[in-house]
Parts: sequence; structure tokens; C-alpha cells
Amino acid sequence: MAIKKNGFIPSSAPEELKNVLKAVASEWGDKIQDMEEFHVIPLKGAMTNEVFQINWPTIHDDLHQKVLVRIYGEGVELFFNRDDEIRTFECMSKHGQGPRLLGRFPDGRIEEFIHARTLSAADLRDPEISALIAAKLREFHNLDMPGPKDVLLWKRLRTWLGHAKKFCSPKDAKDFCLNVLGDEINVLEKELAKDYQEIGFCHNDLQYGNIMMDEETRAITLIDYEYASYNPVAYDLANHFCEMAANYHTETPHLLDYSIYPDMEERRRFICAYLRSSGNEPIDAEVKQLLIDAEKYTLANHLFWGLWGIISGHVNKIDFDYLEYARQRFQQYWLSKPLLLGS
Repeated sequence: MAIKKNGFIPSSAPEELKNVLKAVASEWGDKIQDMEEFHVIPLKGAMTNEVFQINWPTIHDDLHQKVLVRIYGEGVELFFNRDDEIRTFECMSKHGQGPRLLGRFPDGRIEEFIHARTLSAADLRDPEISALIAAKLREFHNLDMPGPKDVLLWKRLRTWLGHAKKFCSPKDAKDFCLNVLGDEINVLEKELAKDYQEIGFCHNDLQYGNIMMDEETRAITLIDYEYASYNPVAYDLANHFCEMAANYHTETPHLLDYSIYPDMEERRRFICAYLRSSGNEPIDAEVKQLLIDAEKYTLANHLFWGLWGIISGHVNKIDFDYLEYARQRFQQYWLSKPLLLGS
């Protein structure tokens, strides 16, 4: 909306954005005389929001400050409550888990720029980096966050199904089999929700673009908590495994390649690192059960992101083929279900 290309913030940008940027710069002792002092660099890979790095010269001419500006995507209120997400963001900052919130304006916010590298799709397959991610995810799941600690997954799936039905034409609704997905959600909840399963604070969107690593310390930071909620930890593991079939920095970012979905050994290695990070050597039965549960929860992941794709395709203007992405997720659901749950 306000800033689209490499260059400077245009005069047509909302006054609220300009004022918040100037206020942040002023707090750091920098006096901005002209909006052209703010240099804009679009960051790729975001599919819900538009994200930009903004630099400006400091009082020392040879140095530059950096912040991250997040412009909220259209229609995101259908997916989550923005006020709840901001509270999560602020709470995560207090836990030392992510960037600080520097300022807000009606259509977005300004965040601390983390001086770390955003991971690539290939990084997820590096055994050393994967083990670091696993340990960080375990730490994330153990966070004590405010509010109810109830599983949100099933309620969210049903709510999104209702939104998707409202947006789709009768033909699309038939193509996506929306008329039977309510029954499918009921089946999954009955089959997957078990009393023994651990519930934790889950990220729910653990694609590589939401994982950063400090090259010197090798410290991992998880960012972007729009979809975060309490859920079975097996569901979050499943989400991460599913994301290994994606590369959002290609000419066709919406296409998924399930031939590179992590094999049993890769998933086992990740889960062992995840459990081991708590300080105890995991027993084989525990690893085996979490492997089974995570694999079954890929089904819920496919429905989750399939419905997200349908809704996004009707409300979001980001250049991404959401509907084709949704088709692939649903296709994978129907292919996998007989293998994971039986016919």
C-alpha cells in the first residue's frame, strides 16, 4: 500500500507511518529532515503481509539504522485477531524470543531488525541447523503464555471452513470438496486428539522464512507469530516437516514438491534432537510415538493451509497463486489419508 519498490517512501504514504518512523528515529537520536532519508528494501517470502527493511543515516554519517516495517495483508482479520497477535508479539519480546515492537500504525507496525540471517529452504536439510531448530522449537513449546491454554486447531479449522464456503463459487466449492470437509475435520479430531499428547505453545507456521540464525553464535530466533496458539506439539512438528516441501523463493513459489518431504530418518533425527534438548535422552518408544503422531497431524496441516489458501486467494493481493497452493494441499490430504488413517 504505502511502499512497494526499492527506493524511498513516497509522499503519498500514510502520515501515520511517516510519523511513527520519525518518532523511532528520534528516540535513537537521529533527526530526519526529509522522508527520502528513509531507504526502502522489500523483503521476499512473506505470504500474509508485506515486509520491508528500512534504513536511514544516523548522526554518524558512516552508519545506518535498520528497522523492519510490516504492512498487514488484506483480510487477515479472517485468520486471527490482530490485538491477540500483538499481545503475543509483546509477550514473546519480554521472554527474549524475538524482535522488539518499536511502533504501530493502523495498517502495520515497526519491529526491531534482527541482525541474523533468514534461513533458506536448503538450510532446513542441514543436520546441524535442523538440530538447532528442533531445540529452539522445544523451548518455544515450553513458553508459558497468557490466556487460555486450550487447543485452537479444531475450532480454527471449522471457522476457516465457514469463511472458505462463503468465498467459493459452487463450482470451486465442489472442486475443493468443501461440502465434506466438515466431516473430515470431525474424523481427524476423533482420530488425532489423544489425552496423552503434549499440548504446548505452537508457532503453527514454521516455514524457513520464519526462522533466523545468528551466523556467529548460531542462535536461532523464530519470528512471525500471527498463527501461534496452544496446540498439540505433534501438530507443530508436522507443520515444519510439511514446509520442507516448499521453496518460496523460486519463480513458482506456490508449487510444492513432496518428493523432497523428509524421510523417516530425517524426521526421527529432528524429533530426537527436539526431545533431547530438554536434557534427557529420549526413550525409543517416546520417539516412535511422536513420529507417528506428527505424521498423522500432517493431515490437519494440509486442511489448515488448504483453507488458508482459498481464503487468501479471495482477500489477499500479494503475488502468489493461493488457489493452486490450496489445491496441492488438499490433493496431498486425500493422497495421504488412506496411508495414515486407513480407508
